[in-house]
Amino acid sequence: MSTLAHIDRLTLIGTGLIGGSLALGLKQAGFVGEIVGCGRRGSQLQRALELGVIDRSEPDPAAAVAGAGLVVVCVPVLAMPAIFAAIAPAMRPDAVLTDVGSTKQSVIDAAQQAFGELPAGFVPGHPIAGTEHSGVEAAFATLYQQRLSILTPTPASSESAIATVQAMWQACGARVAVLDAEHHDDVLAATSHLPHVLAFALVDLLASRADHDEVFAYAAGGFRDFTRIASSSPDMWRDIASANRHALTQNLDALIERLQGLRAAIAVDDRRTVHACFSRAKQARDNYVDLVEEVQT
Repeated sequence: MSTLAHIDRLTLIGTGLIGGSLALGLKQAGFVGEIVGCGRRGSQLQRALELGVIDRSEPDPAAAVAGAGLVVVCVPVLAMPAIFAAIAPAMRPDAVLTDVGSTKQSVIDAAQQAFGELPAGFVPGHPIAGTEHSGVEAAFATLYQQRLSILTPTPASSESAIATVQAMWQACGARVAVLDAEHHDDVLAATSHLPHVLAFALVDLLASRADHDEVFAYAAGGFRDFTRIASSSPDMWRDIASANRHALTQNLDALIERLQGLRAAIAVDDRRTVHACFSRAKQARDNYVDLVEEVQT
């Protein structure tokens, strides 16, 4: 649980699944007083009010952050430069600013451009949580419980700002880790961005077949499990792929090379090579599951 008792006013820019779940979790924990919601779509803000996710709506980002002690930006990563530019002149000097973007170096670059120099209160963050659903109606208070939230402080980030953002995520039940931004982007390219690209590509491939209705009708549970993330927001994942394109393409190249080797082995019925690949993967996956279960208990 947080060691910080209360934030009087939190501004949430973006009130979808991620931002909405954060707001609900913080309210449930008693971590915040007023939550001001900001977003492009009036209907989304109105629904957030109706659901009790936010206490007040303000469509203008500059007006929304005025007087807030903590600002959390929950918009697609390519939308962050415009948001940072809008809020930079209006934020309290002592306000803490964080985000939930899936790439971190691009967010840091955007903040540098908007603020001129990185603020002491700026602590980039990325909660490793979500579902294939989107929108405020998909938000729920326990989304972050026992999930990992990664912080990538900059050299300018103050200790008090880092502590505030850490306490925020802990109040929602999350575990907090700290990484270098560049390392974060490489790790997430491999473990999150690459799987999403694969799921989108596979479903797109099968949907292009003339017999796609039959293919999907006979798809088993493994297909549904593997491709679940292809139901995620195309807009958000297009932006992530663009913002982290260098690390993502490196990981795609490595996977393509591995697939080509596996294809060659299958083509010549080299069962030893195929079995070795599958065995290594099974062992690594089993070890990963055991590790996750150990951490969560």
